[in-house]
Amino acid sequence: MTAFMKLSDKFKFGAAAKHAADHPPASASHLVEQTVDLHHEDDETLVAKTQRGEKEAFDILAERYKERLYATIYHMTSNHEDANDLVQDALIKAYKSIGSFKSQSSFYTWVYRIAVNRTINFLKRRKNRNHYSLDDIDSNIQTDPDFVELMSHMTPRREVELNELQEKLNEALQKLSEPHRAVVIMHDVQGMTHADIAKVMKCSEGTVRSRVFYARQQLQAYLSEYL
Repeated sequence: MTAFMKLSDKFKFGAAAKHAADHPPASASHLVEQTVDLHHEDDETLVAKTQRGEKEAFDILAERYKERLYATIYHMTSNHEDANDLVQDALIKAYKSIGSFKSQSSFYTWVYRIAVNRTINFLKRRKNRNHYSLDDIDSNIQTDPDFVELMSHMTPRREVELNELQEKLNEALQKLSEPHRAVVIMHDVQGMTHADIAKVMKCSEGTVRSRVFYARQQLQAYLSEYL
């Protein structure tokens, strides 16, 4: 992502050289202050700066949302490598399309729509490959307090049961259609509201509710012997 964010792209010559001679460079501390200030800007301001050509403003937006995008996409794909690639792909697409962003929705909703749509298209292409990384468990869970507590009481039999449940849950998610998988992950995993999901999916809130309800029913049916 940072490849197209290089500061060198901003350097100009000619008239800028005279300006530099008349205005000594800012101190290092001042430059740090300017950089830090960007982190405190809201999305609307950062989008406007990006549209004016301030590429480092988009770096802040990317940092702000990449982890949430990754979490959603990973739960849709069950594959870390695919999730990483799709996050980068979505952010690159967002950067290239930022000029068309009209603030009719939040940047968060807009970039989520790009990410989800590109993931759905990817999953449709992947259907015939039947390629899932069901044992690709996020290493971050190893430091989670609840997980550590659980592991302190873990028996070999319990460990097998949990691993099997994790595998079955991933399999069950993959059996849902792409739209149903997307809405149940955004709602039940990411905690997004029906209204925000409706904006991302470009459908009514009623449609979101019905898809979440149907997806939950399907997951319960797939996992009935484990629940």
